Amino acid sequence: MIKRIAFVFGLSVLLTGCFAKKRTTYNKRQKKETQAIVKNDENTFKEKKDGLYPMPDDTGKFVKFPISSVKEYIATFSEIAQFEMKAYGIPASITLAQGILESGAGRGELALKTNNHFGIKCHAGWDGEFEYHDDDAKGECFRKYNHPMYSFRDHSIFLSSRSRYAFLFDYRSDDYKRWAKGLREAGYATDKRYPQKLIALIEAHNLTQYDQQVVSQGYEVEKEPKTYDFGTYVVQKGDTLYSISRRYFVSVNELKRLNKMRGDTLSIGQKLIVKTEKLNK
Repeated sequence: MIKRIAFVFGLSVLLTGCFAKKRTTYNKRQKKETQAIVKNDENTFKEKKDGLYPMPDDTGKFVKFPISSVKEYIATFSEIAQFEMKAYGIPASITLAQGILESGAGRGELALKTNNHFGIKCHAGWDGEFEYHDDDAKGECFRKYNHPMYSFRDHSIFLSSRSRYAFLFDYRSDDYKRWAKGLREAGYATDKRYPQKLIALIEAHNLTQYDQQVVSQGYEVEKEPKTYDFGTYVVQKGDTLYSISRRYFVSVNELKRLNKMRGDTLSIGQKLIVKTEKLNK
């Protein structure tokens, strides 16, 4: 089973200004150097205690990536996605598909001006660089990175550190279909067809090959079966099915199934069956 790795990422140290003052063009030499960073052999990777590949030095300059196609995007970032899979258990195929979709294969407006390949918004506590960009609403705050590799790392930290995504890590890390559907269920995207779009990208570009390569190296992931205790939760004022599902790390659909609910309506004082993970002694 992949061991989840606790990692504190010092973005506040790396990204100290509001906006980078200097910008450079990402040339062919820089691209080769970036790809070389992640072309460590397996022995080198295993020697790193935290399981994380070395990040490029942050020079304070914004590095542009002239990606011209989906094929080039995959060639450039597939190994990064694999190393993130080894360290955090997120399928490389999911990371790549999300990057392609969210960033327009690195060619979207937001990606070009922020190197933010996953559309991660600022959220409370973010003290790095940022840009305003129209998305679900006008002028939303998005995280900005001097190098795309920091965006990939932040994506892994974002998913692995928030409780609403915790249930995803109960899935096999090569089960891209459950991950795609689970991301939508957890509220990652508002697009109802988000899972189908991810799955279509993965299958069209054979992105599962990158999951399989990681699995073949011994990083898989037959998840240990979990057992659960069942209890009762009394609905309080302000509760929703979503908030209760996040409290107990289950999906809304699972919560409704346990309670044989057809609708989404709750009433104060209503008793719901909930389940919690049973600790193995």
